[in-house]
Amino acid sequence: MPGLQFELQHTDPGSKARAGKISTDHGDILTPIFMPVGTVGSVKAVSQQQLTEEVKAQIILGNTYHLYLRPGLEVLEKAGGLHRFNGWHKPILTDSGGYQVFSLAGTRKIKEEGVTFQSHIDGSRHLFAPENVMDIQRSIGGDIIMAFDECPPGGSEFSYAKKSMELTHRWLDRCFTRFNETSSKYGYTQNLFPIVQGGTFKDLRKESCEYIAAKEANGNAIGGLSVGEPEPVMYEICDWCCDHLPTQKPRYLMGVGTPWNILECIGMGVDMFDCVMPTRNGRNAMLFTSNGVINIDNKKWEFDFTPIDEGIGCSISAYYSKSYLRHLMKAKEILGLSIASVHNLAFYLWLVGEARKHIQLGDFAAWKEEMIPRLKQKL
Repeated sequence: MPGLQFELQHTDPGSKARAGKISTDHGDILTPIFMPVGTVGSVKAVSQQQLTEEVKAQIILGNTYHLYLRPGLEVLEKAGGLHRFNGWHKPILTDSGGYQVFSLAGTRKIKEEGVTFQSHIDGSRHLFAPENVMDIQRSIGGDIIMAFDECPPGGSEFSYAKKSMELTHRWLDRCFTRFNETSSKYGYTQNLFPIVQGGTFKDLRKESCEYIAAKEANGNAIGGLSVGEPEPVMYEICDWCCDHLPTQKPRYLMGVGTPWNILECIGMGVDMFDCVMPTRNGRNAMLFTSNGVINIDNKKWEFDFTPIDEGIGCSISAYYSKSYLRHLMKAKEILGLSIASVHNLAFYLWLVGEARKHIQLGDFAAWKEEMIPRLKQKL
């Protein structure tokens, strides 16, 4: 079975932005792309039908750590993998649990063998190692599965960042060994992406880019950014990594970020993004729109009967008014969380779609400079 393919279709003359097409056994993905995060096999408060029809998502994420704990591998395998279990028949990317190594610092121990952690559900203890993380992701059934890495905090000193990167590289070797010893499950090809680490240090990042590029994987990821470092540093390191990663392979920037972060990083040559921000912020009354940021809790929207955002091609955003959504949020009505989440995701997908159009037109750089101040303004 052929693996994932990437076709670079257009480049922007005024920046490093690219438009391309990723082909998988579950369909094509037009880049640049934003991937909604479905941590436990579900994008919070959003149905698979809404993801398809309203959000126009082309690929979603699943979280290895959470799916391993619940519903567990036995359920997922008997269902025939996550696609059949949750009814999402387009591509799925599974992260490796590496981010939980970072975020669950209080309940885990890192060793050469792997990471021992305590379940947040029942306190049971588990070991994640490169080998079983490959096996778990095979069982979950992602089209793209991620290498197991350690993600150091944003302010890490050089010695820690170097030690962490070297551990990530040793784990990567073990991931590829196990991946190559095993077969794709459920009748379609699974693809392993390695992850660049190295903290905020350019020499480490260059070394890591070269190390993972030598694996000649079907795509490469940039990890360890947006974890506490200042935004200008994030941009500098992202730009540096893009310059040192292969041109003919998709580049995935993990866990980033705001709409303006995404546009800036598209301009540096990133193709794929994911972040919990659209749904998490939506559930907390923050809406991203084509004209700026709205706190829907504010009294100023009480009598605003205009649609949330008419111009982004989402019927939910065009149907419900700001006043009604504010009422739902104030009343703590679950529908409000769903409308806000669907809207924010639809906006993100609209934004990367617009970016793609402007890359194809050759005026992305100018469009980006015009859009970012507009997107940042608080309405």
